[in-house]
Amino acid sequence: MEARIAKVERKTKETDIFLKLNLDGQGQYKIDTGVGFLDHMLSHLSKHSKIDLEVKAKGDLEVDAHHTVEDIAICLGQCLCEAMADKRGINRYGHSSVPMEDTLANVSLDLSGRPSFVYNVEYATEKIGDFDVECIEEMLRSFSNAGGFNLHINVPYGINSHHIAEAIFKALGQSLAQAVRIVGTDIPSTKGIL
Repeated sequence: MEARIAKVERKTKETDIFLKLNLDGQGQYKIDTGVGFLDHMLSHLSKHSKIDLEVKAKGDLEVDAHHTVEDIAICLGQCLCEAMADKRGINRYGHSSVPMEDTLANVSLDLSGRPSFVYNVEYATEKIGDFDVECIEEMLRSFSNAGGFNLHINVPYGINSHHIAEAIFKALGQSLAQAVRIVGTDIPSTKGIL
């Protein structure tokens, strides 16, 4: 089997991003986005998905973190698509329910080639440190759109905003680990294409 590795560079007037991933990694990561909380979440995503992830980003943080977060998510989705190629043999679906103290996060995804995003999450605060929690939804939507997959996130309860976000990224990692795992040799669709 060919190595499922991809990398992308994205340069705009707002951001300069390098991102590389290996779907068959060990969950090793090297992340420097300039946004501490984002680094923390991407580290969880890598560790719990077993996807090796390298991210180096410079963004217009003097404005806010929005452009950096969104563009990293776009790069992540593009790399995911490239690394999976025709998706031959993948499990396709993933689901995880992750508790974190006061919080429960449920994430389900389908690497179908068709983006769809459902996000039922309420945070207790508008910020986690100096990070706007609305950027989390924006990031995950952009990841789903760029990656062309269904992503459903439901948090039925949670008190601490940090715990809510962390549980989501851990559950997303677990779900991705299931979905990208090689379990056969054919395209997992009756259409013969994903």
